Amino acid sequence: MKVILLENIKKIGTIGEIINVKRGFARNYLIANQKALYASKDNIKQVDKIKVELGRKDLEKKKLAKQIMEKINNKIITVEKLVTENKDLYGSIKPTEISKLISENEKVEIKPSLIQPLKEIKSLGTFKVKIDLHSEVQAEIKIKVDILDQTK
Repeated sequence: MKVILLENIKKIGTIGEIINVKRGFARNYLIANQKALYASKDNIKQVDKIKVELGRKDLEKKKLAKQIMEKINNKIITVEKLVTENKDLYGSIKPTEISKLISENEKVEIKPSLIQPLKEIKSLGTFKVKIDLHSEVQAEIKIKVDILDQTK
């Protein structure tokens, strides 16, 4: 299925580009999230007219992403969790929880879908987490997992 991209998407294409993708990806992700339009003649003409505006919006998103990246890049966020006898966590730390931790510690809202732990966080230690803030801007933070002290 041919679609016209309305924003830069990493590993897929740039604004105004007409690409061929699978139907499900086009319908369920690109079009549903207003990242693309069906590649009809009318839509192609419409995107050509608003290409400059879309580029300007993308630049603003990129600036905002850079500001967030400068604020959170290389930060270490400590979280205390209950552990089993062999120092494993009860469950794991998911992107949703990491998003809440960043919000509490750095006062920055980041969608959990942008957060990608390099390794599943299931034990004590320090773990790297990548955050895709924009197709051209990535940040990296570290999550340090400590034992929850229940004597407090």
